[in-house]
Amino acid sequence: WNLDETIQRARYRQGYDREVFMEPDEVYELKLGPLVTSATFDAGHRIRIEVSSSNFPRFARNLNTGGNNYDETEGVVAINNVHHSTTHASRIVLPVVRGK
Repeated sequence: WNLDETIQRARYRQGYDREVFMEPDEVYELKLGPLVTSATFDAGHRIRIEVSSSNFPRFARNLNTGGNNYDETEGVVAINNVHHSTTHASRIVLPVVRGK
């Protein structure tokens, strides 16, 4: 099951007051806000992170065209990469509350 979900439209990564489109073969930093949830993970438990271009109908559709997602009728396949090199490191920060 999903513990929590969030969304960040890449075109609005610099603020919702302006669209800044991505260019192919460029690396961009995306920051997702803190998720408001809690869970207990016992020793040996694992978590999975999923990255997607769309989660319709949970969130408004994304046809990956750069156009108006409400008027477009044809979609484009998106290629998502999570970089993990020394130059372009990725990370997930999970706060930990120690038990009693």
